[in-house]
This record gives sequence, structure tokens and C-alpha cells, in this order.
Amino acid sequence: MSRVAVAVLGGGISGLSAAYELHRRGTPFVLLEKSHRLGGMIRTEQVDGFTVDAGPDSLVTQKPAAIALCEELGLGDRLIPTRAPRTAYVVRGGRLHPLPPGSVFGIPTGLGQLAAHRLLSWRGRLRLGLETTAPRDRGAREPGDREPEDREPGGQGLGGRELKSQEPGGREPGGRDAEHRDESIGAFFRRRFGPEATDYLAEPLLAGIHSGDVERLSIQALFPQFVEAERVHGSVIRAFRRTAAARAGAAARHGPFRSFADGLETLPRTLAACLPEHALRRGNGVAALTAGPPYALETADGTRFTADQVICALPAHAAAPLVAGVDETLGRLCEACTDTSIAIVVLAFPRSAVAHPLRGSGFVVPRVEPALSITAATWISSKWPGRAPDDHVLLRGFLGGARRPDALALSDGALVDIVRGDLTRLLGIRGEPALVRLYRWPRANPQHNVGHLARVAEIDRRLARAPGLHIIGAAFRGVGIADCVAAGRAAGRTAAEVARSAA
Repeated sequence: MSRVAVAVLGGGISGLSAAYELHRRGTPFVLLEKSHRLGGMIRTEQVDGFTVDAGPDSLVTQKPAAIALCEELGLGDRLIPTRAPRTAYVVRGGRLHPLPPGSVFGIPTGLGQLAAHRLLSWRGRLRLGLETTAPRDRGAREPGDREPEDREPGGQGLGGRELKSQEPGGREPGGRDAEHRDESIGAFFRRRFGPEATDYLAEPLLAGIHSGDVERLSIQALFPQFVEAERVHGSVIRAFRRTAAARAGAAARHGPFRSFADGLETLPRTLAACLPEHALRRGNGVAALTAGPPYALETADGTRFTADQVICALPAHAAAPLVAGVDETLGRLCEACTDTSIAIVVLAFPRSAVAHPLRGSGFVVPRVEPALSITAATWISSKWPGRAPDDHVLLRGFLGGARRPDALALSDGALVDIVRGDLTRLLGIRGEPALVRLYRWPRANPQHNVGHLARVAEIDRRLARAPGLHIIGAAFRGVGIADCVAAGRAAGRTAAEVARSAA
């Protein structure tokens, strides 16, 4: 039976980042991926002059890990910003309402923005503005209180999505912050901003981007900057107002998102090209894993080998039965991590067939809008340059998630018809599409619900009893690409150091 220093399970961005770090440090490894392609949900197609991202389409600049990796790979000068104007819209009453410029997730930081917030009624705006006087949560720290001793120094920014740590919530799992009372995004927003802001801001903008339920997703795990704002400043609006100047820099001029002219798959494709081909085992996933070290692995084709260390970068539902072979409790903890499924429908039309000016990046649809089935849409050709011929527009609609968990049971034709019908009503589209693409993503969106941080803390405690086993990926320590890159490289770095000390 052959033996390898490190086995990386999964060839998505987390696994590729771990493999890259191992290779960079001269540590032998093998990467096992059941699919014949690498990159996971990051997938781009070039079709008839259109550039179509089938999954995520951008990297965020506020979390530096992914951008830093691009620069390290020589891709820095190929990163492009989104096109102006970068206006995002929210549907209310069948109409698109723009979010005020400079707002944070639709939350205004000044009176002018509040007055211009036409999405909300006067009553809703008044209640939102009263957030500055709302009482602090009972578990919040008072200004001047000492930081918990086990918190990573440096803190985290409060300017929108600026988070320092790549752990969930920007905190060490199991630390004192993880034990702070958790609550759902919906509960936090109702308490601070009122019910109308919860329905038309929190649900479509915060829960919607995770394809989740606003009453279940954890504010601590996904948007810790809101919790920190309340703790430190007693008001989210006051905290964001104080950091408005910091947000008005390069990110405001060029937007917070970056991609590549030929689509986001440029990143995993470049990563894979940096790795030794003999170490990449495509089309051959892991079938069994038993306790070590060394850990015994069996692949789908029956190959058996051992590894001194294992970096598991699989979705939680795929990791659960494997790690159960090492620790049954660890397997149950992974199995308890939930997820949702989505369908993405991409449509192209002649520009003359779409009445809406499409000046912006797209829109989200609140759950309380009963006449629409889609959760959001992106105007790809307005968001990114060069994604469609000049005389065409490229649109992308989202369906499913917690709002419609049965969506993937529908036929391809039904999914396309639903998205096309909603876009037609909202944007005034005539005629037949010039391009149709449908992408199904079953169980692809991890749900960091209330209690997620405590579960991850327990996973880490169990991992301490299984030396050489690492569990990473979007299901555990941050769902964004930057989070996955940071966690993957950290695991690769740790594994390389252990391998070097054992040599």
C-alpha cells in the first residue's frame, strides 16, 4: 500500500488553495476530486460570444485572501472592477427601487440617505432611523469594556463587510465571543430596525445572498460586523457612519467586487496549472477513510493508500460519512450542517427587446413579494464589461434556496419559464432569448444557522483528538471565496509544518 504525506479531499477552491500551499512549501500531496473538472462551483462557459459564470461571479476586495492569491499567481493586473453605476435594486409592489448610494446593505448612514430611501414607507424609515436610540442587547459589551482575552488582537472593521479574521464571525471557534448569545438575522433586524426593514432589507439582501431563511441564519456567524457595531457603539447606524470615510476610498470608486475578463474560473484554472499534474486525481473521489495517523483511504476505483495527514475540503454532507470513520461524533456534527439548493438560469436578449435601461448590477426580491418566484437577478452585461456582444444583454436569475426548496425537482423547461416570466414582467422583455443556459446546484449553499459557531467549536475540539485531520470548506468557516482560500491555505500551511517537523 502506497503512502503520501498529505491527502487533500475535494478539488474546489478550498482544496486547490490547500494544495497550492502544500506545493509552495515542498510537501508531497495527492488531491482527490470525484468530478473530472476542478474548481467546484466556480465555473465559466464561453458560448457564442457570451461569457457566462455558472456559479459565483466575483471576489470581494474587503476580505484580502482571494485578491492576494490572485496577485501571487500573477493575475493581479487582470482583475477588473464592476461597471458603473453599481446601483442595486429591491422589488416592492412589482417595481424596482434603488438602494441609496453609500448605504450598507440598504442601511443609510445619513439623513439624506434616509430621506431618499423610497423602498421603505415613511413609517418604516422613521423606525429605521430610531435605531440610534434602540436599547443595546443584554449580552452586548458596554463602551470601554475590555476585549475578551482570547480574542485575536486587531479587531475587525465595521465598514460594511470588512472582516479581519477568516474564521466564522471573525473569531476563534470556542472563544468567549462564540459563547455570546446568538440570534437570527431576522430577530436582530426586527429588534434594531423594525419589521419593514427586516422584510425589505434583511431578508432579500442578507439572507437572500445565502439562499437561506432570515429567521434561521445566524447574525453572529454571517454578519458579525452588525453585532460588533451594537456592542461597541450601541448603534449600527452610528458605527457605520463613523467608518463612512474609510468606505469612500478606492472601493467606492471602483466597487467592492473584482473578476476577470474571461470569467471567474480563471482563478481555479490558474491554481490547478501551478500544481503537479501527477498529484491531481480527477474523476476519483474518496469512498472510505479510517482513523490514523496514518489514515487509510480508499478511492472510488478501489485504490488504497495511506496518508500521514488528511485535509478534507468537501461539502459537509459529503464529509460526514468519511470523517465518521475516524470519529462518529465528528461525523454527526458534520451531518448536522445544513444546506440549500439553487437553480441559476442565464438568458440573453437583443438589447432592443428589453425596455428597462438596466443601469446597475441587478435586483433582489423579498419573500413578501408574492407575485414573483425568483429570489434575485443579475444584469451581467451591465455589471461586467465584455460579457455579451454590444447589441445584446445577458441576464441571470436565481430560484430555490430556503424559499423554494423543491425548485430542483422541476423540469429544465419549467425552471427556464419561471425565470423568464418574472424577468419579462419586471424588465419589459419582448421576444425569444438568444441564449439559454440552466445550472443546477444541489445542496451547494451551506446554511450557517443559529448555533453554527458552537457546532464549529465542537468540531474543532473533536479534531484536536484526531491529529493530522483537517476539515475546511464553505460549510464551516465562512462561505465566501476569500474565506475558503484563507482556510485552505491555513490548513496547507499547518500540514506542511507538521510534515516538516516529522521528517
